[in-house]
Amino acid sequence: MKITVLDGYTLNPGDNPWDEVAKLGTFVCHDRTSGDLIVERAKDAEIILTNKAPLSADTLAKLPRLKFISVLATGYNVVDVKAARARGIAVANVPTYATDAVAEYVFALLLNFYRQPQLHSDLIKQGEWSKAEWSFWRTPLTEVAGQTLGIVGFGRIGRRVGEIAAGFKMKVVANDVFRGNLPSYPVAWREVPELFAESDVVTLHCNLTPENTGMINKALLGRMKHTAYLINTSRGPLVNDADLAEALRQGKLAGAALDVITTEPISPDNPLLKAPNITITPHIAWAVLAARRRLMQVTAENVAAFLAGKPINVVN
Repeated sequence: MKITVLDGYTLNPGDNPWDEVAKLGTFVCHDRTSGDLIVERAKDAEIILTNKAPLSADTLAKLPRLKFISVLATGYNVVDVKAARARGIAVANVPTYATDAVAEYVFALLLNFYRQPQLHSDLIKQGEWSKAEWSFWRTPLTEVAGQTLGIVGFGRIGRRVGEIAAGFKMKVVANDVFRGNLPSYPVAWREVPELFAESDVVTLHCNLTPENTGMINKALLGRMKHTAYLINTSRGPLVNDADLAEALRQGKLAGAALDVITTEPISPDNPLLKAPNITITPHIAWAVLAARRRLMQVTAENVAAFLAGKPINVVN
């Protein structure tokens, strides 16, 4: 079968070879594919691998040979899964590959809030330490221990974040549509408004749905402590960008760290670029080599299982 990768550069910028996938069929890999080139490049494909290149109902209708789609991610909203199902096209994802990577990144952002190592390093390079008698700090320095971490979305990543938080002696409160079994560490359930009001740090780890799109809005941000922080490594459209920018300008919360934005790459006129006390990174929480290797391996397993007539990780 012909296997076409529409946007493989992020997964393999040169350090994560496609060998295990390539050996499964006639293999073609495009680093990036703009929307107007998807049909042309995929018209003969029976299997498509995609990360961000969208496969809408209209596009799928123009790909008569297509039998299987493996999304190079956990989220699969780039594919119209209902339209795919109607056309008999199976869609699979990679449900877990970056749990530790994302959870660790949350704490990189969280610890930066509380201790500001880069800020003080920059100040030293500007000569500020040479002017001080011995020690100085430009921002309040706070222990993480004893702070309350609110986790919205308590799946694999959310639970791992909670586990790390418990190791830091933080209090953990959580919210999820599905509670499941409680983890081994202490956690208290809260409704979302209560969680935002109680937490010193709120971190988002929920799937994007029509119901929660834009849920982090003026009203919810207004419930946060003025000393609290927001972290989003989940899905950009969970946050109303304009409302968050305004809340930061008004000091409604102490700061925010976003690894995901509503529209990526970020638009030059996004109001968050001019907001105070915000860290924005280019969707890299997942991108460590170990995680990308796991992603490649599971993708190969998805394709091999489909070819064997026993598809796995199917989402439709």
